[in-house]
Amino acid sequence: MWITALAVTGGVVIGLVMGIARLADNFLVRTLARIYIDFIRGTPLLVQILLLYFGIPHLLLMITKQQMPINVYVAGVTACAINSGAYVAEIVRAGIQSIERGQTEAARSLGMTKGQTMRYIILPQAFKRIIPPLGNEFIAMLKDTSLLMVIGVEELTRKGQLYISVTFASFPVYLGILLIYLVMTLSISRLVTYAERRLAVSDYSN
Repeated sequence: MWITALAVTGGVVIGLVMGIARLADNFLVRTLARIYIDFIRGTPLLVQILLLYFGIPHLLLMITKQQMPINVYVAGVTACAINSGAYVAEIVRAGIQSIERGQTEAARSLGMTKGQTMRYIILPQAFKRIIPPLGNEFIAMLKDTSLLMVIGVEELTRKGQLYISVTFASFPVYLGILLIYLVMTLSISRLVTYAERRLAVSDYSN
């Protein structure tokens, strides 16, 4: 859970920046954001994890001639955050574009800058609309953290494998892991639904 929380938090920060960059007026900024999003979404998370943990230190070794190992947890959280950021970027972009253009024009007519309009008018409204897909991204990342076992991170699945290596009780252990994941994902789904209802009530009251 803490790996997922850190990864998605980092992903939201990256995604917010990249999502806004996708809509920037500057062609270079838009292009760089698009390249990042397409590259990350078009490649498997597993390969990204392996590249970051094994590939980057090897590249640094060739350049500096010095061993520079990366902590497995740092590599795992970083890889997941970078991966999550690409998906969150598209969520943010879609959320921003779902806000009526008239609101932007009204804010600009009142003398607001583009930054102020985005910060005070567009993002607060877009945030309410992107909560469901952000919740889905959190659930997806929670399940994807099981891939970190390939670099030695002792997350839930890896813990189960270590237990099986001692007890040889494959079926009950893997079944238990499935049920734990199910409980966590269902709990998060209920929280997201509750948040949606609260925001809907807030909108109705306003």
